[in-house]
Amino acid sequence: MFIPPFDSTTYSTYTQSPNPSWSYGQRVDSTPSGKDWVAGESAGWKVYNTAELDKVNLRKLLNSGIAPRPIAFVSTISEEGIENLAPFSWFNTVTTYPPIISFGCNKNPVGGLKDTEVNLKNSQGFSVNIVSEPFIESSNATAIDAPPGFDEWSISGLTKAKCVQIRASRVKESAFSMECELYKSIDITHPVTGEHTSTLILAHVRYIHVRKDMLTQRGVIDLTKFKPVARAGDISYMRVGDAFRIASPTWAQDKAKIQEALDEAKIPEALATLSLL
Repeated sequence: MFIPPFDSTTYSTYTQSPNPSWSYGQRVDSTPSGKDWVAGESAGWKVYNTAELDKVNLRKLLNSGIAPRPIAFVSTISEEGIENLAPFSWFNTVTTYPPIISFGCNKNPVGGLKDTEVNLKNSQGFSVNIVSEPFIESSNATAIDAPPGFDEWSISGLTKAKCVQIRASRVKESAFSMECELYKSIDITHPVTGEHTSTLILAHVRYIHVRKDMLTQRGVIDLTKFKPVARAGDISYMRVGDAFRIASPTWAQDKAKIQEALDEAKIPEALATLSLL
């Protein structure tokens, strides 16, 4: 199969949403693209019982279906001063106040704890760095199943930068890095076998390092410059394509529109509830 080279000249831009004229209660198949999407339902659904799937196929299915997933590029340091660098794609924000982020850390291939998990529990802090297109290969290289105690920085080609509070380094090439302290770690055990398979890490973000050229006048990250990379299924990564903006609805502004949509749809239960609000 021919795979074309990566096009580094392509940039994200902002566009309208797929259906900017959408209104409350509008059916998905009311637009040509929506109609094509719904037509796929004719093929039916395949239902998987997770208890009957082996570990490998379950992982493949979840990784390909829950996508795109942002990447936490985690830098830690051992008590002996050996630094570690590794990417994790089960990652996201939990809350912004206090600033808590999370990522899942699976056991290593032989069933032991990964260096990342061991190190981040030593109270020396760790950094979580966001990966952008120009150094995705460097990040991917650090996912290697190296023996315990190996310093992945040495093969990454990336640059260590000092942090404000923590001993671990941050990735200088990352345009968005967070200095973190362990907030809580939660062992994930299989509900049937009791096997400890993974650990959920909750991290308290203490300092955020943002490259100035990434900031807009509103003080947020410019996605078109940031070029973050995400994980998909198997060995696939994803770049950010065009983005679109949709305003969050508010009840005060949209109650009348909702009333109109429910009247037209003639949904008595919803209308009865709305009359009480």
